[in-house]
Amino acid sequence: MEKLKFEIQSVPLTLEKAPVICGVVGSGNLEVLVSQHDQADVCQVEVTTSAVGFQHVWQSVLNEFAQRHAVAGLKLQLNDMGATPAVVNLRLSQAISMFKGE
Repeated sequence: MEKLKFEIQSVPLTLEKAPVICGVVGSGNLEVLVSQHDQADVCQVEVTTSAVGFQHVWQSVLNEFAQRHAVAGLKLQLNDMGATPAVVNLRLSQAISMFKGE
């Protein structure tokens, strides 16, 4: 298992909501926990993954996601079991939609 931490620049999401969880930890899938944190100018991301050595891929996927979604002020905790970048984007989008109440 590898643990990665990122701080991603993004547009702030100004909602006061309870934390949400989306997805499941299973082969080829991941779980995303979304909560608020005190730094309104960045999104904190913690990834725990079974796929070791892919930090640069995670960085790219997360940067691209943060360009499309307002996520600054949030903490994202991802528990990954080998999800592809497409699945990561899907789960992140679902989790943010759930957090926003959409």
